[in-house]
Amino acid sequence: MTSVNVLISEVGPRDGLQSVKATMPTADKLAWIDGLYNSGLREIEVCSFVPAKMLPQMADAAEVVRHALTLPGLTVMALVPNLRGAEAALAAGAHKLTIPVSASEAHSLANVRKTRSDMVKEVQSIIALRNEQAPRVKVEVGVSTAFGCTIQGTVTDEDVVWIAAELVNAGANEVGLSDTTGMANPSQVRRLFNKVRAAIGEKTGAAHMHNTRGLGLANCLAARDVGVTTFDSSQGGLGGCPYAPGASGNVVTEDLVFMFEAMGIKTGIDLKKLMAARSFLQAGLPQEPLYGMTPEVGFPKGWTQER
Repeated sequence: MTSVNVLISEVGPRDGLQSVKATMPTADKLAWIDGLYNSGLREIEVCSFVPAKMLPQMADAAEVVRHALTLPGLTVMALVPNLRGAEAALAAGAHKLTIPVSASEAHSLANVRKTRSDMVKEVQSIIALRNEQAPRVKVEVGVSTAFGCTIQGTVTDEDVVWIAAELVNAGANEVGLSDTTGMANPSQVRRLFNKVRAAIGEKTGAAHMHNTRGLGLANCLAARDVGVTTFDSSQGGLGGCPYAPGASGNVVTEDLVFMFEAMGIKTGIDLKKLMAARSFLQAGLPQEPLYGMTPEVGFPKGWTQER
């Protein structure tokens, strides 16, 4: 396989599944993850460690991690909102922890019932635990509502740069930017990633974009223009945030891979196998609508993917 130019980080099994009402059976979940892996995806956020009473969709998180660990070369990611979740994720053996920390004070209080400063302290506690128990595990923080908040409204660039710097000082390996509410535009994406990179350098992490207003792919391309090489996306466009009203729809993995591959930007993902993996998702959530322009219309005549 040719070298990879961008890393596609699949978040459907976590962000997607926790955003729908139905609970996917564990066996279907594992089959779907296998299908994603077989397409060439090598980083998958497989679950979140939260109380089952809050998110019954994630009640099997430890079992899902254990299965994902059997897939060679896969970076197994788990979202953890707090120290208790981090303890469970480390016990299960996750390779990488992702922690959401909001740039919007209002969203932070609604989402985790903590201020932004409280969340920085929580990240410090998680880093200390990681250093003690599993120093090789990476910790990435996703700055949610980085481009605007449905509760608060405008989120200033200064607030985003401040929280990113605070999180790096707390010990995070990477800090990415998330368009939780689907409010970003390409100009804003370039500007904000440039400002964050100026503040924290190579610890600038992934772009997590939503397609709420149809700008998801454009915003991913804008992020790549300014040096971002890791992109979160979700098969079938599943996902959203229950604490950001009206914000739905992650970037569709199939469309993102098609865009990059059509441009000659290598993802390491076999697009036909990725499309085939949708069948596992549909089997596990038969009533859930799936999205994606590429899956709907197919490949252009004569289009081939160089491997």
